[in-house]
Parts: sequence; structure tokens; C-alpha cells
Amino acid sequence: MTLNTKPQPTTHTIDATDRTLGRVASEAAHALLGKRSVHFAKNQAQPVTVTINNASKLHLPARRTAGKIYIHYTGYPGGLREMRMADMITKKGIAEVVTKTVSGMIPHNHLHKPRMKNLVVNE
Repeated sequence: MTLNTKPQPTTHTIDATDRTLGRVASEAAHALLGKRSVHFAKNQAQPVTVTINNASKLHLPARRTAGKIYIHYTGYPGGLREMRMADMITKKGIAEVVTKTVSGMIPHNHLHKPRMKNLVVNE
């Protein structure tokens, strides 16, 4: 006899103080995918809420903020838009940078949006 149990909603908290962006983002992506749960299934979004605290205290070297470029194509001729990480931090905040980084580590399928809704970034 098999018992089908629903996974309980869980919360995973990450403190980003003095940690690099990639390590924090990969830990958050790993938790959002549900790989920490015994109920893991590739075709289901697990009820996991990931909270990243102290995002403004991330260790970001000046070389990274000046050199990293986010590229976006609007779909129109001549519509290639570029924004440096330093500009994005000043215009949109560090939370947008963390969110984009975690988003890039999660598969872009029909579960991407429900998984990303469970990410909370506190500055």
C-alpha cells in the first residue's frame, strides 16, 4: 500500500551577509527547485518559500559590478538594450540583481513562474 502525502509548506532562510552572489543564488535555486525535500518531483513546484536576508550586504567586488552586463532584446530592430550591474543596482536595487541571478539558475519551463513567486529578497 502506498501513501500519497502532500508536502508541507516550508521556509528556507538565507543570510547573504559577506557571501558572494553566485553562492547565495545557487543555494536559493537549489531550495526553490525542491531538491531539499523528500517529495521532490521534476514535474511539480514544491511549496518552498525562500527568503534571502541582508542582500545589500553581499560581497560584490568592484570588478564584477563594473564588468557584468545584462543584455535584453526588445524584439525590434536596433532594440538590443544593455545595462551594467552597477547601473541596475542604482536604478532597481540589489534585489533585482539577486532575482535575475536566481532566475537564470532555474529551468525556463512552465514551472519557472510558480517557483520564482516563492522567492523573497530583503535588502
